[in-house]
Amino acid sequence: MQTPLARARGAGSAHHGAHHWCAQRVSAVALLPLSLWFLGVLLQLIPADHAAFERWIGAMPNRVLLAALLLALFHHLALGLQTVAEDYLHRADLKTAMVIGIQLGCALLAMTGLLALL
Repeated sequence: MQTPLARARGAGSAHHGAHHWCAQRVSAVALLPLSLWFLGVLLQLIPADHAAFERWIGAMPNRVLLAALLLALFHHLALGLQTVAEDYLHRADLKTAMVIGIQLGCALLAMTGLLALL
């Protein structure tokens, strides 16, 4: 026999949702100008040859902006996929495995992109 308070303990908020929500919004705001910049650059580089692309990517400001785009993109992706896994997977072990896989996969993809910039 349990009191209503005892039954309710542990079923409420874990108090980490606000940080996750804010981080997702901040990464979305960062992605907006970076994505527009990247789209504009791609449209300008369509008629260019490979040497022009190498010169463009060799400039330090472009590398920094591309690195920021990659980091924001994969962080936002990880946050979004984690939300989907937490909301739609109901087995705790499967949910934990998926969240860990999502975090590792996005980190691996981000590191691969950053190494390609080097």
